[in-house]
Amino acid sequence: MAAQEEKEAQVMGRERGFVASWKRRLWQHAPGPRMGAPVLLLSFPCSAGPFLVCRDDLGARLPFFPGLSLLGHGLGQRLRSPLVAAWLKKIFGDHPIPQYEVNSRTTEILYHLSERNRLRDRDVCLVIEDLKQKASEYESEAKHLQDLLMGSVNFSPANLSGAGSRYLNALVDSAVALETKDSSLASFIPAVNDLTSDLFRTKSKNEEIKLELAKLEKNLTATLVLEKCLREDLKKAELHLSAERAKVDNRLQNMDFLKAKSEEFRFGIRAAEEQLSTRGMDASLSHQSLVALSEKLAELKRQTIPLKKKLESYLDLMPNPSLAQVKIEEAKWELDAIEAELTKKVNMMEL
Repeated sequence: MAAQEEKEAQVMGRERGFVASWKRRLWQHAPGPRMGAPVLLLSFPCSAGPFLVCRDDLGARLPFFPGLSLLGHGLGQRLRSPLVAAWLKKIFGDHPIPQYEVNSRTTEILYHLSERNRLRDRDVCLVIEDLKQKASEYESEAKHLQDLLMGSVNFSPANLSGAGSRYLNALVDSAVALETKDSSLASFIPAVNDLTSDLFRTKSKNEEIKLELAKLEKNLTATLVLEKCLREDLKKAELHLSAERAKVDNRLQNMDFLKAKSEEFRFGIRAAEEQLSTRGMDASLSHQSLVALSEKLAELKRQTIPLKKKLESYLDLMPNPSLAQVKIEEAKWELDAIEAELTKKVNMMEL
């Protein structure tokens, strides 16, 4: 199965190469006018599918139209070979005919190419004859009109003055430019109206383009202003960022300094605590204890305020000498105790 498909692919490739080669050669040497529109040369089937060969589209693969194929003539290879040879000689003329593999398939393809080329030449000849006939009719009509003018009013374009000739040429040029069928007023007015309509449409389109351009210019101006504002904001942001970066750097330096100092103080506190511990310092003399005592003293003072106010009401009474003496002794005793305790703590701190 694979071998059969490979064989068919090879045959298809050879046929395509053969057809493309001959299409290029025939295009270079085929007689007749070379126009831009495609001219049909041949429709023939092959393994790769039906083709339409056109002079201006050598490689185009187009749909096959029934009725265009000439494969039903039933001519044999021996009958077609002389026709193909004569046609190739006619096509290439003095140029040598390229070498090709002569077999039934190539002969069949070239035969149908020759048939289509013959039909194409016949159609071209018919078109040329038709154009010649129309040109002859136009010349006859022009001669008839000229004779009519000469016979009726004895008028000839040769008798016109220079200005008249210029006007006549301008009229003819205007008719050609406006593509009118003649130079009558009935032909000029619609053509001028069409041009006027085109002019109005063009002006309207120009106005629309101007409005669009003005809108774009306005948007461009707004965009440029916005860009300028953004650039200024960006510059301010960069300056602010630089100032903030300087502040951050300064704070980082201060933080590093404070970290170093705190570490130094931590080591100093630890060393002082170890030194105090070795000297047997009482815990009641520590900073925390003194702060607690200070807070307690402040609380006691706060509590004595209402007592002092209550005591003021008794100050006006006559004092009892015996009670006063007792209070004085108690105060002296408390004062001696406080002085002794303070002396003891001072002596311990000196050690």
